[in-house]
Amino acid sequence: MSYGHGGWKPYVSVAERRKKAELAAAKAKKTGATLSPIASYRGAIARTFWGKAWCDNLEGYSDYTNRLPRGRTYVRNGSVIDLQIAAGKVRAQVMGSSLYTVEVTVTACPEKQWRTIGADCSGSIDSMVELLQGKFSTAVMERICKPGTGLFPVPKEIRFSCSCPDWASMCKHVAAVLYGVGARLDQQPELLFALRRVDANDLVRQAGTGLPKSTKRPAAGKVLDDALVADVFGIEMAEAYPPAKPAAAGRNKPPVAKVTEKKSARSAVSTTRKPPATAKTAADNKSATRKLPVKPSAGLRKSTAGIVAAGKAKVVNSPATPKEVATRKRASARPLKGEPR
Repeated sequence: MSYGHGGWKPYVSVAERRKKAELAAAKAKKTGATLSPIASYRGAIARTFWGKAWCDNLEGYSDYTNRLPRGRTYVRNGSVIDLQIAAGKVRAQVMGSSLYTVEVTVTACPEKQWRTIGADCSGSIDSMVELLQGKFSTAVMERICKPGTGLFPVPKEIRFSCSCPDWASMCKHVAAVLYGVGARLDQQPELLFALRRVDANDLVRQAGTGLPKSTKRPAAGKVLDDALVADVFGIEMAEAYPPAKPAAAGRNKPPVAKVTEKKSARSAVSTTRKPPATAKTAADNKSATRKLPVKPSAGLRKSTAGIVAAGKAKVVNSPATPKEVATRKRASARPLKGEPR
C-alpha cells in the first residue's frame, strides 16, 4: 500500500481524529472491551505533584526533545482512547490517521537505588496520604525526582513500540502515551510505584526511624499548674486522679460457686468438731457436777445430785420454788447422825 506525501499518510485534522476516536471507542465497547481514555482538555497536561514531576522528567532528557511537542498535541485533543498502566508496562491505543497500538516497558527500580531513596527520605514521610498527595519537604521531592538516581526512569530504562509506520525511535503516538501517563498520575499517583515495581509503604514504614527517641521528662518548673491553666483559659480543670466511687451494693458479691464452697467447708468443720449429743450431755453433766458448791446438808446434796443425774441442772442463782424451800426446811430441822437430840 503506497501513501502520498513521500510515503506518509495524508494529514488528518483534529476534528476528524476525534470523530474516528469516538467510533473506535464505541466499536471496542460493543466487543466487551473496557477502555480507559485520556479525556481531551486545555492547558497544562498535569496539575499535581506526581503528574508534573513525570512530565518534567520526560522533558529533561535530550533524547525526547524532538518528538515530545507533537505528543502533547495528541494527548490534549483526546487521541489517546485507551491507556492501561500495570507493573512495569503501559499499553495504549492512539488514534492518528488510523488506530495504532503502543506498548511502553519500564524496568523496575533497582533494589539498591530504592533502599537509598528510602534511607534518604527516612523520617520525612509520615503517611501514605501525605506521600500520594506529594505534601512533603522540598528536600524529599528533590531526592525522589533526582535524575538518574530518583524514582523516575531514565531513557535507557524505557523501551517502547508503536504499530505506526514512523521509523523514528519515538513517534508522536509514543510521546502522547508518555504524556498520558503524567495525566493519569494526577488521578492515580500510586500507579507510578506499580510501574517501577516498588512498594510505596516502604517509605512510610521508615518514617521516624531516623529521629532520636527522647526519654527525658519536662522539668517541674516548665509544667504549668492546673490552677494557672484554669485562670488563663477560664475553665475548670478535672482532677488528675478522681476519687474512687463506692462500690454499689450487691456488685462485689462473691460468685455463687465460692459461697457454696465456703458453706460446705464450714459444715464439714462443724460436723468434724461436734461430738454426739449423748456425749455432750454427759460432759455437761460432769462439768456441772464439778462446779456446783457442796452444801453441808445431805438432803440438799442428794437433791442436787439427783437433778444433775437427770440432766436437769439449774442455775445456782435462780429463785427456788415453794416445794424446794419446804424440802430445805425439813432437811435443816432433822438432826444429823451422832448429834444429841
